[in-house]
Amino acid sequence: MLTFRKATANDIAQLTTVEQKVIEAERPFNNAIQEGNPTYYDMEHLLMDKNTLLLVAEEASKIIASGYVQIRSSKPFLKHTHHGYLGLMFVATDYRGRGLNQLIMKKLIAWAKARQIRDFYLDVYAHNLSAIKAYEKVGFCSNMIEMKLSIPTANELENNDND
Repeated sequence: MLTFRKATANDIAQLTTVEQKVIEAERPFNNAIQEGNPTYYDMEHLLMDKNTLLLVAEEASKIIASGYVQIRSSKPFLKHTHHGYLGLMFVATDYRGRGLNQLIMKKLIAWAKARQIRDFYLDVYAHNLSAIKAYEKVGFCSNMIEMKLSIPTANELENNDND
């Protein structure tokens, strides 16, 4: 049976595994992600922060989907003073295509809307077309594109010349 619930401290081990799956899925889109097991999130903070809701979907005590919304201060030049930021959006491979991401996002957005939040943001790699499509189904659209320039170090240039 599939259930949706607020994550707890008992979920940290599984959420850490989920985080590594998210990072592994994003590596093809960003070669600057460190090797090994880097972390994106402070799980304890996400669980304890009163301005954050971290949801999980589970089946047979296994987390199969997750996501959080965090109410953050907006940039001073924007009309809205606060916004919801969504992250740790994940659905296990065997459960994709069932609308779980949409359900979690709708629950997160409803929670933030109940706290007077009307503007929402998330980050997605420009070439991650499946994720973009999933977010568009909820109503998100491209807003701003971050551009990146990586200048190789002298060591990296030397190593490339030796190849």
